Amino acid sequence: MSAPTGTATAQAGRRDVLTHASSPAALGWPAQTLILTGRQLRVWGRDPMSVMTVLGVPILTMVMFKVVLGDVVGSATGQNSAFGTVPLVIIVSAMAGSMAAAMKLNVERSSGLLGRLATLPISRGADLGSRLLTELIRILVTTALLVVAGYAIGFRFTQGIGPAVGLFGVALVFGGGFAVMVLALAVSFPTGAPVVPLLSLLTSLLMFFNSGFAPAHGYPGWLQPLVRNQPMTPAIDVMRHLAAGGPVAHDLLVVLAWSLASVAIFTVPALRGYARAATSRH
Repeated sequence: MSAPTGTATAQAGRRDVLTHASSPAALGWPAQTLILTGRQLRVWGRDPMSVMTVLGVPILTMVMFKVVLGDVVGSATGQNSAFGTVPLVIIVSAMAGSMAAAMKLNVERSSGLLGRLATLPISRGADLGSRLLTELIRILVTTALLVVAGYAIGFRFTQGIGPAVGLFGVALVFGGGFAVMVLALAVSFPTGAPVVPLLSLLTSLLMFFNSGFAPAHGYPGWLQPLVRNQPMTPAIDVMRHLAAGGPVAHDLLVVLAWSLASVAIFTVPALRGYARAATSRH
């Protein structure tokens, strides 16, 4: 009788070890973040409208800009307008996707899902980190699709592989910094506060006042400081120069400064706001 009892005890011990090793608390923050990122991607992939909005609309927008404004912009810059249009739409789609993610976060907050997640033995930062990682994956996929579609309207990488990879890096850095800010604002205010819609309106206005449409000197004099100094312009310019050639150092430093400042300023408010949002539906 002792042998079977010993075997049963050993099997039970192995089950306890496996259960502990595979429990959320034992996995650690990085593994928890990856698991929750998979959840975010599955939820997103099961919503055809969201997929179409995030992936299809940017391509249609890019083609529309090229058809309607291409000749005007091309004559003003002396360069195929696709070198400005493709970076512009990449940046705009990164911003729009982050705002959609923030609104989705507030929906889950109102439904009580965040509260249920808070009862699980996982890091508070894991869910927020998974949302940011999901945004970076979405930005990467959208940028790739826009670049491929951009070849149909004249966009080209003329500087080699390194600058081409750099363009994707700029999109991720800019989009990541913006996403941290938007998520922080979404969880730091009541769900009914129009913070995200107002931010969406602001970014929609900025979409028409940047170097993606025309050079800064092509705008009225009183608008030129806004066009030159808003964060979209250096991101668009460095992506244009990475693709077509031109100086990148200054614009790249400005993009890095904007993005790092956003992460430094909004990371702690995002974590604290998420902790409060998880315990309140309002």
